[in-house]
This record gives sequence, C-alpha cells and structure tokens, in this order.
Amino acid sequence: MVMSMFTLLWGIVVLLFVLWVAGFALHIAGGFIHLVLVLAIAIAVYNFAMNRDARQP
Repeated sequence: MVMSMFTLLWGIVVLLFVLWVAGFALHIAGGFIHLVLVLAIAIAVYNFAMNRDARQP
C-alpha cells in the first residue's frame, strides 16, 4: 500500500514537472502550474518527513 502511494506521488510530481516545462515553453497557465507544482513538492516533502518519523524507534 505504501509503495503504491509512493509510486503514485512520484508519477504526479513527474507529470506536474512536464506540465511546468510545457507552461514555460508554450506560455500556458504558467501561474497555475507553478502553484500546483509547489504544492506537489510540499506534499512530497511532508510525506517523506512523516514516513521517516514513523520508522524511528
């Protein structure tokens, strides 16, 4: 379960990164894509920190 969530999260991050690059190249919804990308990175860092804390004895 955890591994599939991790894989899904990275898939979303990669997709948002591709959209972010496309937004720079094509000037499509640049502000919105930046906001969503920052949100996805913040969630990824939060999940990484929480999983790391959960493994500590």
